[in-house]
Amino acid sequence: ILNYDIMARFRRRTCIILLLFILFICSIMMALKTLRPDRAGFGDPFGLGLLPELQQRTVLLDSKQNLLNRAQGDTVTRVSNLHSIAVNTMKASMSPVKKLEEELSSPNYNFHIFYYTWYGNPQFDGKYIHWNHPLLPHWDPKIANNYPKGRHNPPEDIGANFYPELGSYSSKDPTVIEAHMKQMRTASTGVIVLSWYPPGMADENGEPTDDLVPVVLDYAHRYNLKVTFHIEPYKDRDDRSMYHNVKYIIDKYGSHPAFYRHKTSTGRLLPMFYVYDSYVTIPEIWANLLTVSGSQSIRNTPYDALFIALLVEERHKHDIHRSGFDGMYTYFATNGFSYGSSHHNWASLKAFCDSNNLMFIPSVGPGYIDTSIRPWNNHNTRNRVNGKYYETAFSAALLVRPEIISITSFNEWHEGTQIEKAVPKRSGQVVYLDYKPHKPNVYLELTQKWSEKYRKEQEQWLM
Repeated sequence: ILNYDIMARFRRRTCIILLLFILFICSIMMALKTLRPDRAGFGDPFGLGLLPELQQRTVLLDSKQNLLNRAQGDTVTRVSNLHSIAVNTMKASMSPVKKLEEELSSPNYNFHIFYYTWYGNPQFDGKYIHWNHPLLPHWDPKIANNYPKGRHNPPEDIGANFYPELGSYSSKDPTVIEAHMKQMRTASTGVIVLSWYPPGMADENGEPTDDLVPVVLDYAHRYNLKVTFHIEPYKDRDDRSMYHNVKYIIDKYGSHPAFYRHKTSTGRLLPMFYVYDSYVTIPEIWANLLTVSGSQSIRNTPYDALFIALLVEERHKHDIHRSGFDGMYTYFATNGFSYGSSHHNWASLKAFCDSNNLMFIPSVGPGYIDTSIRPWNNHNTRNRVNGKYYETAFSAALLVRPEIISITSFNEWHEGTQIEKAVPKRSGQVVYLDYKPHKPNVYLELTQKWSEKYRKEQEQWLM
């Protein structure tokens, strides 16, 4: 009887201790759960920024609806309201962006990325712009007759071989601009090279976009990005009109905190302008603007800047030097397409620039395909090889130790050089290319990887 009583008490004590232990474990688990970050999630680290973006879209819903109701109205009125909408949106979501800023890698202001704001859709522009790009005929009529004609019919059929995750978007949509800035910052780029035409001018398939510049600057500043200008070959571009337009850009946008200025070896902080198709204008005209003794000289004035010319052929390097440019870039993402875009020529171009006090800015790209708008141009297609083509281009660029690397491009969808997120899509007979087996953000991740690699190697160059 005594042994039974002792065993019974032992069992009761054991049960009580076990129950207390279980309660202790449960309380610890509850405490840990309350300490769990609100935005903890699965997947890649950049996915943690999703919630602020969703909040951003919710805030914009009323503003977007107002724009939709006026879609058939006056385009100029819609554009004039865009800036105030964007400002109100940014104020509404400033707190989530501050949290997001802590999660993103720091911007690399030596990584410049070409950016296009020429896309439009009916919701924001009253019609599709650029997504409905025409099929361009070959210059030889005999060849042209072998290929289809016409133009694309969005939203299912667009002028691109890949399909954007954001769909056939409008560059005026504040949620799109927000998403683009987040992606560029995620990629650890630092300077947006904004395609630019003077007020009232545009490319032959687009419409004027200068009104968008203030919005781009505001959103770029939010993400600690800078903006410089890619001056396109507008009608009658010469020394006089360039002086006028450079003055316009600096007067209107130069005081914005996101306006890019480059620190030179002499310590000066100067704006920078990339000049596309600069070789179309003869060196003597450029020298009027870009040399100290030129008749329209911009040197040693409040509008002095760094002017970067496009090099295509080898002989252009001498023209660029004679013209008074401060450097050269190669733009094209097709290795072997031109002398400038051929990786094996970059070492000699860098040596030429070094000996003539010029900047050499190689342009790297993830691949190239433009058969959606130039169906006869298969020979210039460069397969992405699941990112290997892009990494090879970065590797070639780092070998010449450039001060700046440019990236072609963030969103030139027509030529398939974009690193913006793309998704698989099939529409009727059209099957779009995609980034599989990788995720839609793979080229942002690769850019970030090489940005960090560049930073580490640059530290060794400067030692």
